[in-house]
Amino acid sequence: MKYTTLPNTNIKVSKICLGTMTWGNQNSQEEGFAQMDYALDRGVNFWDTAEMYAVPASPETYGSTETIIGNWFAKTGNRDKVILASKIAGNGDYTAHIRTNGFAPEALKEAVNNSLKRLQTDYIDLYQLHWPERETNYFGVRDYKHNTNDAWEDNFNEVLNTLDGIIKEGKIRNVGISNEKAWGTMRYLEESKKHNLPRMATIQNPYSLLCRTFEGDLAEVSIRENIGLLAYSPMAFGVLSGKYIKGTAADNARLKLFPRFGRYTNPQATEATKKYLKIAEDNNMTLAQMSLAFVTQQPFVTSNIIGATNLEQLKENIDSVDVVLSDAVLTQINEVHDVIPNPAP
Repeated sequence: MKYTTLPNTNIKVSKICLGTMTWGNQNSQEEGFAQMDYALDRGVNFWDTAEMYAVPASPETYGSTETIIGNWFAKTGNRDKVILASKIAGNGDYTAHIRTNGFAPEALKEAVNNSLKRLQTDYIDLYQLHWPERETNYFGVRDYKHNTNDAWEDNFNEVLNTLDGIIKEGKIRNVGISNEKAWGTMRYLEESKKHNLPRMATIQNPYSLLCRTFEGDLAEVSIRENIGLLAYSPMAFGVLSGKYIKGTAADNARLKLFPRFGRYTNPQATEATKKYLKIAEDNNMTLAQMSLAFVTQQPFVTSNIIGATNLEQLKENIDSVDVVLSDAVLTQINEVHDVIPNPAP
């Protein structure tokens, strides 16, 4: 395994991060336990979860993933071997069953306390805001369109002050953001610098061969401001395994179960995937490993969040950490990107 540190901390994390959002829906507790056992044996010490998991979010599955992780900690006693990240859900139609007061002080305190209880731990190493409260273009929306009727009021300072208090209580160690844009990222950094408040260590956003929008403004922010990307959906919901275009996807594959995430299978995304598959095969790699290696070796990526529904997939994904793409392969990848840029934003 390869390791790095969370930006502006001394916390060592694996370059591969174990994603967990299928546990409690697509995966049982027993399967989640097996994945955690295997990942830890392979040197993966960084795990990411969220209060709203399992996905898709529902009242029936709310908190189930954190509960599974907590049960594993209780069974194994391995909490001290894991750098654990979780998230508070923002407002949204699909999270109204959780709460409707966004990142208000009482919401943050409630969310942290409930997560700690489910996770059966006294602290969370990295606590993240799952998406912005304001209206902006995230979750598949390509361009920003300003809504003058957005009721959100600037509360960056209040959020950071609340998180500061929770850190001082010892319940969380570091903070991060997720599905954030360049403006929001810089506002958090500005507030922390100006008022000596906790600094966002990481930003967890989608990044893959089919979605390289992070390379716009955010890549520069990441590098110049030292806020590391935790890349999620590096396999584009499994599309970049090639199994959908090859027709080998199992009946319980994510996009078969949840076709609403179809942005990864639109005609342009499918055409780009075919081209990337050819590059991988021409260079004696699986598409999965080429796709993951591309993400892991980017200079702005702190850790690459992989997800799997079985141990075979998990092994292949973890093995990708040893794959280094040559300049020739990167040139071929960028030639495809030039023709079909970001087909699944």
